[in-house]
Amino acid sequence: MITVSEKAGAYIKTLMETEHHAPGTFVRVGVKGGGCSGLEYVMKFETEEQEGDQIFEDKGVKVVVQMKSLLYLYGTELDYSDGLNGKGLFFNNPNATRTCSCGESFAV
Repeated sequence: MITVSEKAGAYIKTLMETEHHAPGTFVRVGVKGGGCSGLEYVMKFETEEQEGDQIFEDKGVKVVVQMKSLLYLYGTELDYSDGLNGKGLFFNNPNATRTCSCGESFAV
């Protein structure tokens, strides 16, 4: 399961509205090899589901992830920060044993 914090949900909805995304648009999250810790997070808006997608909905936001990425992301919360250390969406991943300082890559 992947969850969305209240702040992230509000931010994503505002962003989708501001950028005029089509109805049915969802957030696709995933993992790919790379980054300074070995694995890198991927996040984008999409409108078409693919075979093998796992679908979650939380706080009114539809989140879609491929099964192979879900193995690394299970239990993750998508959150939003607007603090001094940076502004934007980030992953609270309980499976990560090490992360880089920018928060965009991790290791398990």
